Amino acid sequence: MERIQFGIPPLTALRAFEAAVRLGSVTAAARELHFTHGAVSRHLKVIESSLGRALFERRNRGIHPTPAARQLAGGIAEALERLERELERARVEDDQTAVVLSCEPTLLMRWLIPRLPALSQTAPDVSCRLLAAGGPVAFRRDGVDIALRRDDFRVERGLHTAALMAEQAGPVCRPEIAARLRTPADLAGFTLLHTATRPRAWDAWAEATDTELPAAHHEHLEHFYLTLQAASAGLGVAIASRAMALDDLGGGQLAAPFGFAPDGSRYVLLSPTAFEDEPAHGAVLDWLRAAIRTDGLAPPG
Repeated sequence: MERIQFGIPPLTALRAFEAAVRLGSVTAAARELHFTHGAVSRHLKVIESSLGRALFERRNRGIHPTPAARQLAGGIAEALERLERELERARVEDDQTAVVLSCEPTLLMRWLIPRLPALSQTAPDVSCRLLAAGGPVAFRRDGVDIALRRDDFRVERGLHTAALMAEQAGPVCRPEIAARLRTPADLAGFTLLHTATRPRAWDAWAEATDTELPAAHHEHLEHFYLTLQAASAGLGVAIASRAMALDDLGGGQLAAPFGFAPDGSRYVLLSPTAFEDEPAHGAVLDWLRAAIRTDGLAPPG
């Protein structure tokens, strides 16, 4: 394939490529982005031409991304997220009432952002600036007001903690794979996807459900987001947080053949000041709890 030298491809082409890989379908990407099927196909060809290599195997009228395509799509997704974050920072940098909310990246991308419009409806005077980060929070250094975290690390003394929801985890995969998983022993025939950010996720699920994991092929990916993307593409079975997989489950992209089980952790909202002393922070807390109830996610216990 001849390589066309024109620098970074257009943003619309990058968005189309990322959506097509994530959703595993040109049609689904076109639907999500409100493009035509032909427009998405042209954008994919632009990306391939810019790199001088094929990124998809086209057979049976479908697209099958190569490993290089999946890695590139993950990087594009992170870059788009950073771009959105910087744009949001530019919008609100002069707004002293904006609440800076730090959230774990995959939870931010797959659960929080799609529900953000509801905050404008329930608290129109509150604006949020979102930051993607995990683990301990440097509130003062990073200019963070409140942080949404899974409580899998030691929380600094003096911080105020508001419990939000219990973490529930379970295997997720394409529906056609789920149909072949009648018992956990059937996992032996499929690739188990692991993430470096939660290396014990499969073991924790097995312990929580008193399940003996069979011998199977294992593949390790760097980020939680990539394991969910790989599962959506039919490359194997991933362990997912129910909240992070909720929209894909509802849309039929993923299925949970064995359901979800609490893993003993929970999500909390952290703040260096009491929530009742900061009305905007309290409004965000109330909105998060309302969204969790609406989604039917597990209470913190």
